[in-house]
Amino acid sequence: MNKTLSTSSLSSRFLDGISNSLLPVISWFPLIMAALTVAVVSLRYGLGVGAITAQEGVIYLHSALFLLGASCTLGADGHVRVDIFYRRFSDRQKAWVNALGHTLFTLPLCLLIGITCWGYVTESWAIREVSPEPGGIPAVFILKSLIPAMAALLLLQATSEILKSLTILTAEPDDAS
Repeated sequence: MNKTLSTSSLSSRFLDGISNSLLPVISWFPLIMAALTVAVVSLRYGLGVGAITAQEGVIYLHSALFLLGASCTLGADGHVRVDIFYRRFSDRQKAWVNALGHTLFTLPLCLLIGITCWGYVTESWAIREVSPEPGGIPAVFILKSLIPAMAALLLLQATSEILKSLTILTAEPDDAS
């Protein structure tokens, strides 16, 4: 393996590690969301007590699960794909599709999201935006920060996927399956 491929592989593994480091945390979110939902319903219908903070907690966790989990899903190749043709492609053909797709679509989308949400998020931080609900979570500004975080994490993971594809495409034909 030449030095460029080795560097590409190390870079890809480092970028994958960023997304993979989130998995131990976000994998608990669905269970916590279910428990909070049971608690909210039990409190409301069993005791006649509202739990706005817990209700909003479910929303915050749901948002975090999807926004932080997008890069993990991409790294695990678990994203939605129309694979009418793709599943029959060779590894080199798949590498071409992935490299071009991430370069032409994923990276620009991440940049667009990151750029367009910046004012929205910074305004929220400037006023330390809180929930409009009495007793709600006073951290809407933190929740909104997950939007540019998602764009950055997805951009890094897409870069990793491009590097993996380039490793396949630049390998000797006998080495690639």
